[in-house]
Amino acid sequence: MNRTGLIVALCIGAVTGLVFGLFPALDLRIARVFYEVSDGQHATFALRYSPLIEHLRNAGLWVGRLLIVPAVAALAIKLILPRRKLLMPGRAILFLTATLALGPGLLVNGALKEHWGRYRPFDVTEFGGTGPFTAWWDPRGGCPTNCSFVSGDVSGAMWTIAPAVLAPPQWRALAYGAALTLTGAMAAIRVMQGGHFSSDVIFAGAFTFLVVWLCYALIYRWPRTRLDDKAVESALERIAMPGYRAIRRLLGRKTD
Repeated sequence: MNRTGLIVALCIGAVTGLVFGLFPALDLRIARVFYEVSDGQHATFALRYSPLIEHLRNAGLWVGRLLIVPAVAALAIKLILPRRKLLMPGRAILFLTATLALGPGLLVNGALKEHWGRYRPFDVTEFGGTGPFTAWWDPRGGCPTNCSFVSGDVSGAMWTIAPAVLAPPQWRALAYGAALTLTGAMAAIRVMQGGHFSSDVIFAGAFTFLVVWLCYALIYRWPRTRLDDKAVESALERIAMPGYRAIRRLLGRKTD
């Protein structure tokens, strides 16, 4: 999580915004390649119905879910048993849960996908749907909910860069490579299925990376904001203790 990564992500976002903003039909041209893939029933975007592709997509989704489990479990145990020592560093718990909540959670699925009315490729009139095609920068497409801009699946895949950051130094490059490979594969799958335009998946990756980068800088790097593991653990204990004591009183047990 150095400045090079930040610069690369910003450049990718800027170039994507400029190219697909000036030439929005490029999204349609790329999507048409996969629209024309048909099956025996003459269905378009036929890869959307491929069991193999769907299995690969689901497997990719499970990677992120499994990687967040240790942090959630450690946090839950601490909140239930506040005097018990955290099972993983406090900053790691905060970093992983915050990036997942803010990136794929709040920004992508909570804000953009619900309020940026871009129809998905298989929903636009150019590919047999009923909705109008709009450029990535136009939120007025008319899609009511769970829209195309940006991809939640790709955002979730890119989030795996967060646990990769915390990998031991000797494994970090491999972890980065695995996270980026997963993100690229998920982006390709969603475009091939007609679920998202190319600009949707690129922006999903860029936005999520920027959220992870900023959270890492706040929690680990910048002197004025970086935290200490012991301080995070103490804060969690203070938060959990009132509830812990109340439960013990209800059970008729002594509190101190």
